[in-house]
Amino acid sequence: MTPNAPPLVDLETVTKRFVSPDGGDGPAVLGGISLAVCEGEALAVVGPSGSGKSTLLNIIGTLDRPTSGRIRLAGDDLSTMDDEALAAIRARRIGFVFQLHHLLPQCTALENVLVPALADQATVRPEVADRGRGLLERVGLADRMTYRPGHLSGGERQRVAVARALINRPALLLADEPTGSLDRAASDALADLLVELNRADGVTLIVVTHALGLARRLGRVLELRDGMLTPLEPDA
Repeated sequence: MTPNAPPLVDLETVTKRFVSPDGGDGPAVLGGISLAVCEGEALAVVGPSGSGKSTLLNIIGTLDRPTSGRIRLAGDDLSTMDDEALAAIRARRIGFVFQLHHLLPQCTALENVLVPALADQATVRPEVADRGRGLLERVGLADRMTYRPGHLSGGERQRVAVARALINRPALLLADEPTGSLDRAASDALADLLVELNRADGVTLIVVTHALGLARRLGRVLELRDGMLTPLEPDA
């Protein structure tokens, strides 16, 4: 990170309320969160189910808007952007990995990886296709490029999803319970991959997880509870 550069991700008193069944404001899921994440940092957010972890990640990733507060990405105020501008931010600067891989079942592993590259153009440039192949090789799927998701294991599908998230060279990688549906061996392999990508490539990483083993491998661990973020106690 350049000295004195602003944080890559900067949240300023972000709140989120959902509409209650009677049409009024429900309780605050996020109660005024301020958070700075530096370029190249690896952050884990843990907390009880229903505490708002995914909501926080969706707001950072521009999939949802806060009720109040500001969000900046590399100094750009996302809070002032319209939906079209936010879609462009997601396509070019943010990569997503979800608990469910959301791969297209009719497409091969390589075709799935290349889908985000079609956001701005009708066809994939040869150099981008080469990058897709390189990413699949890097995540250990060199011999699975032509396989469709139905012929891949759960861990392999998640590795395809990671490669897909990286195809547009995002500055920020967001992962929501990425190991939640995997067995122990596949979870450990995916954790290894995420840590290696952060350390070797400097990809800024924010992971929401229930897996304390994965969380503690990252540089910083925060707990979301009662709408606020606090450092996780060492013996938690």
